[in-house]
Formats: sequence, C-alpha cells, structure tokens
Amino acid sequence: MHCDTCLVNLCKACVGEHFSSNLSKSHTIVDFKDRNSTPVYPGCTSHDNERCKVYCNQCDIPVCTSYQHLGHKLSEILEVLDEKKLLKNKSELNKDIFPTYQEIVKDLQNRISQLEKEYEDLLMEITKHGEEWHREIDELVKKLKAEVDEMKNTQLQTLQNQLDEVKNKVLEIKEGINFIEFAVNSSDISKLFSGSLNVNKYRRLPNKIVLSFPKFIPGNINREKLNELFGVLSSASFHEKKYSMKATQKSVEDDISTPVKQLLRNPENITTIDTCYFF
Repeated sequence: MHCDTCLVNLCKACVGEHFSSNLSKSHTIVDFKDRNSTPVYPGCTSHDNERCKVYCNQCDIPVCTSYQHLGHKLSEILEVLDEKKLLKNKSELNKDIFPTYQEIVKDLQNRISQLEKEYEDLLMEITKHGEEWHREIDELVKKLKAEVDEMKNTQLQTLQNQLDEVKNKVLEIKEGINFIEFAVNSSDISKLFSGSLNVNKYRRLPNKIVLSFPKFIPGNINREKLNELFGVLSSASFHEKKYSMKATQKSVEDDISTPVKQLLRNPENITTIDTCYFF
C-alpha cells in the first residue's frame, strides 16, 4: 500500500497504525501501483492543517476552502491548472514552437537545394578539369608525333640522298662497261685508250649509314600519384547544431507589468481644468 498524503509505503497490517499515528491529516491510502495518483495540494498560509484545493480568480492565488475573501469567485484548482496549462501550451505552440518548426522546414528545404547545387558545381568542376587534362595530353601526343615525323624525315632524306648518289654511280659504271665491250669488239685501237675507265674511283665504296631508331619509353601509370596530380576530393562530413527557438515579436502591452496594464485599462480622473470650451 501507499499513503499519497504522507508519501510513505505501507503493508496492509500497518495501515491502521498509520491512520492513528497522525489523526490531524486526511490520509489517502492507495495500492502501491497507484501511488502518486492523488494530487498533493499546497498548504494554506492562513489556516493550519488546511490544503489549498481551490483557486481565487481575482487574487490569482491558490486558497483553502475556508477562504471567503470579499466574495471573490473561486474555482477548483485542478481545473484552473489544467486550463492554464492548456492555454499556456497553446500559446507556446502558436507563438514559438509552430513558427520555429516552419522555419526549420524552410531551412532544410533551402539547404537541400544548396546541397544539390554544390554537388552539381563539384561535378562540373571535375569534368572541366578532366577536359583540361585531355587537352594537355592531346597536345603532348601531338608534340611527340611531330618529333617522330621530324626524325623520320631526317633519316629518310639521308638514306635517299645516298641512294641517289649510288644509283648515279651504277649508271656510270654500266655505261663504262658497255663502252669497254664496244671498244674491245672494235678494231679501232684508239677507242680502247679513250674509253679507259677510272676504276679506282669506284673501288672506294660509300660508307654504310647505320640507323638507330628512337624508342618511346612510356612513363609508369601510378594511380596514386595520378590522383595527386589530377586532384583529390576532400572528405564530406556533417555535424549537428541545435536549432534555436524562433523569437516572437512581443507587443508593447506584453512588456507592461500587470498593475500598469490594469491602470491603463481603468483610467482615473485626477483633476479637471476649466478651458471655457464646451463639447
């Protein structure tokens, strides 16, 4: 068992003794599972051993049932508390909580839009940087190809010049052989002497041009270093920050204390001045 008045736990055998221990109180005994279900009313400052179970609407204070003051209207304190709590909750919901949640919704929607734009800009930036790299690589490939063509043309021209020179000597040698055969078959001795060929000139053979070809030595593709060269992404993160309750605009009347508001609502005539005018 439980005494909601004294806030103590009891067994059933001790309930009677507990009642008799303090007859000045009105003990409320309940099952242990129903403890704290009985409201504890505040004690009355004017009447000993009395609890304030009613509320004075004019004085705006809780009083006991023995209170009969100037015929003021009294209400059940629980009803007043419930009404005040409901009105206070409604006021807080309307003025503070509801507008704050509306602002949070608006803020989240704006930040979602901002998130979409930020990531879209990030993708565009990466794409643009990739295009710049492609252009640089294309320029590098173009430059290397131009160097290859230049090397090829230089070596080709060298071989071609030597080929033309050797071909000319081949023609000269062939003509000399034909003339010697003609002179030998002829009975004219003078032709043999006039057709003699300078063989020593052709004994000295041209130097053979040995070519060494360029090789392309590709650089190693290191993805880690490639990432560093191209650019890396910083990590994305988020942290929580508390929202603050939306500050409501208070009226001038709300900032005026209760006695002053009462004074403004009920003006008193302090003096009268004769102005000689009638209305």
